[in-house]
Amino acid sequence: MSATSSSSLLSLASGYGPYPTPAVAVEAAMATLRTNQALPVPAAEGQPALREALAARYQHRGATHVTPDHVVVTPGGKAGLLTLLQAVLQPGDEVLVPTPAWFGFWEVTRQAGGVVRTLPLSADNNYAFTPAQLTEALTPRTRLLLLTNPNNPTGRLYTRAEVGALLAVTQQHPELLVLSDEIYDLVQFGEKPTPTLLSFPDPHAQHLVLNGFSKSLELVGWGVGYLVVPPALARTCAAIQFATGKSVPVPAQAAAQAAVEAADAIAADLLAQLAPNRAQLLHALATLPLVPALPPPAGTYYAFPDLRAYLPAAEPAEAANLVAHIKRHGLEVVDGTNCGAPGFVRLSYAVEPEVLTEALGRLRTALAAVASK
Repeated sequence: MSATSSSSLLSLASGYGPYPTPAVAVEAAMATLRTNQALPVPAAEGQPALREALAARYQHRGATHVTPDHVVVTPGGKAGLLTLLQAVLQPGDEVLVPTPAWFGFWEVTRQAGGVVRTLPLSADNNYAFTPAQLTEALTPRTRLLLLTNPNNPTGRLYTRAEVGALLAVTQQHPELLVLSDEIYDLVQFGEKPTPTLLSFPDPHAQHLVLNGFSKSLELVGWGVGYLVVPPALARTCAAIQFATGKSVPVPAQAAAQAAVEAADAIAADLLAQLAPNRAQLLHALATLPLVPALPPPAGTYYAFPDLRAYLPAAEPAEAANLVAHIKRHGLEVVDGTNCGAPGFVRLSYAVEPEVLTEALGRLRTALAAVASK
């Protein structure tokens, strides 16, 4: 049965692309296995060479204060997020999450003993996030503001001016931490790349970054993420990681180091593969009846169309039924309800072109069946 057979389920729901591991990363990993010696057990914070390469990357992006002591290599981004939240949250502390947001934030926060408080943003103004909204949302229990830039699922990029305006608020609350999930940082289609949080002034050491290798650098399945945080917090995170798990194996860290050193070339190749799919998906969405115009997502490899017009009486509670209906037509999508936006769906275009073509046809058929009732 082919991937595009009408009887098979296709998916635009995955957060991972189908792209092979870059050759330079494979070779670097293999080189660690050709020594005919036992692999070393790396320190909990990660191999020095990888941490140095990551620090150099952020220095090049304007975060001149970052050193290897700021970097902790983690067994994947989600594990890194959990470790960080465990290090900074007390039971009941609030994590403020502007929504729509990645659906995993809720459970990881709960596992760390925190509570997610959402700050809903609107598709009507392309998810603008203003200092006034932030100021109103903060409470005495807010311990951490969790940003995602570029945003998953919307693809929205927040500019230096927009981020800077928000940080003018957070700097008035020195005990408030600001965490930026930047795992899609190289998957950008705008003329000006969005800045890393670490490139902004940080007089109170509030700024934290979570990143990894599976999205922008194509190391899918290698299980390598990292944190860039103040050195004292980095030591705490490494200690938690040492006590509760294990460090990332040396071959995977070697692959990650090679990917960092070849990041520009890897990202350029990825964007070249994504560009025609992106154009095809945006064109298809623009021709769907009842779907509001969608500002082209400037980052990630997702689109987040508004399908609320297809819900009976525009009832958000019916969103799950719409997603189930689309699945019965052979297409799996991410329910925006899980991202804080009922009636929207997340569609990935990081798939083979023939899969995307068939999937978009199934989406059109499914929505037409709803509209005809």
